Amino acid sequence: MSPAVIRRFIFLMFIALALAGGTAIFFDTFFDRPPGDYETERGDMYLSTQDYNNAMENFDEALRINPDHRGARMGRAVALIATEHYDDAIAELGALITFLAANLSVDDPTGRGTLAAAYANLGIAHDRNGRHELALQNYIEALKVDEEAVDGPGIIDRILHDPNPSTIRKRAKYLYTEMQKPADQRVLRRPEIDGKSRTYKP
Repeated sequence: MSPAVIRRFIFLMFIALALAGGTAIFFDTFFDRPPGDYETERGDMYLSTQDYNNAMENFDEALRINPDHRGARMGRAVALIATEHYDDAIAELGALITFLAANLSVDDPTGRGTLAAAYANLGIAHDRNGRHELALQNYIEALKVDEEAVDGPGIIDRILHDPNPSTIRKRAKYLYTEMQKPADQRVLRRPEIDGKSRTYKP
């Protein structure tokens, strides 16, 4: 067999493998996905633009398709917190935490991050609802589960929004310090700072 034929064969095999790999990636990305993922991603897009009605519609549709979709449940909770439906958010997050605690495997770092975020958001919902002791308990639990997952916004968010953002660690330290004081000397609400706290959506 001539060298030219061998080179042509190798080239064609390389092209065939590249096409096969690309097709597999395309298939996995668009077709072989957990049920409800597409609707959850659409909900996340609406969430990022503060279009909470459309976000909720998509999260609800994702949960109709897949009642255990943890991203959709978290999305619903974040939208409920943003629209000040704190008790509904607390119920949603409680159900998500119960589900994750019962089904989370030890080799699921994404699930562990989701559980930490659920505790963090539960703390935020209690905090904004005036239940500061419960908020502190949940902030601590979030940090115990996966501190890195709730460490605050990434570098891009810091550049675009706030170079020194509020985090649940800072809030937990503040609440703990205030709770060591006599009840009549505590300042548990600081609206100009509390309003900057951001929910977590892994």
